[in-house]
Amino acid sequence: MGPSGEQVGVVRVEDALRLAAEADLDLVEVAPDARPPVCKLMDYGKFKYESAMKARDQRRHQANTQLKEIRFRLKIDSHDFETKKGHVVRFLKGGDKVKVMIMFRGREQSRPEMGVRLLEKLAEEVAEFGSVESLPRVDGRNMVMVIGPLRKKAQAKSEQLKKHEELKATQKANQEAHKAAKAARAASRTPDDDDRPTPVAAPAPAAPAVTDEPAPAVVEEKAEAPVQEAPAAPAPKVAAPKATPKAAPKPEVKPAAQPAAAKPAPK
Repeated sequence: MGPSGEQVGVVRVEDALRLAAEADLDLVEVAPDARPPVCKLMDYGKFKYESAMKARDQRRHQANTQLKEIRFRLKIDSHDFETKKGHVVRFLKGGDKVKVMIMFRGREQSRPEMGVRLLEKLAEEVAEFGSVESLPRVDGRNMVMVIGPLRKKAQAKSEQLKKHEELKATQKANQEAHKAAKAARAASRTPDDDDRPTPVAAPAPAAPAVTDEPAPAVVEEKAEAPVQEAPAAPAPKVAAPKATPKAAPKPEVKPAAQPAAAKPAPK
C-alpha cells in the first residue's frame, strides 16, 4: 500500500524498501498474518503520535461509574450531617453511586429504626440528584443504603468538559480584548508625547562605607598673623631685704616646792 492508501500490489521486499527510501518514508508491516503480509509506506513517528492522541481522547471521554462510600454515626450532629450530605451531592453530580453506611456502637444496635429514619431523611434531601437503588439493610453492626445518580457518568463528564471549554474561551477573549486596548492606547499617542524628555530621578547619595579604621583627623589651616615686636619692658626693681625680728627669750619656770614629809609620832 502506498502513502495515500492506494494499492501498489505484490512486490519484492527489496523493491518495497527502495520505494520507501525514494519517498523518504518507512515501510511498516500492518498485517503480518495475511498471506502475503501487508505493508504500508508511512511516517512511523507521526503514526505513533496520532495513535497516542487518539488513545488519550478515548480515555478522556470514557465514563466509568464508581461506587463512593461515606459513613455516618447514629448520633451525628446537624452541622456534620450537612457537611456529609454535601459530599453525597457532589458525588451524585459527578455521576457516581454512593454507598451510605451507618455504624452502630454498643447499645445503638438495639435501635435500628433510628438508623432507618436517618437514611430516609438523607434520601429525601438528595432526591433532586439521585434515587435510592438499595433500601436500608443491616450488614453486621452497620446499616447500608445505596443511592444512584439520576444522570449518567458520560453526561456529567461532557458537561464538565463543556464548562471547561467555555472558561478557556472566556479567558482567551479577555486576553484579546486586553491586547486590543493596549494597541489602541499605543496608536492614540502623539509624536509630541514621544519627544518629551523622561524625568530622571536624581541618584540617591551613596551611604558611606562602614569600616573599622578610625576617621582621619580634620586639620584646619589658619592664616599666620604678622608678628609685631613688643616694646622692651623696664628692668624690675630689687627691694632691700627686710630684717628678721629676733625671737623674745622664753621665761624660766621654776619647779614648785614640795611639802615636807610628816614625822612619825613618838611612842
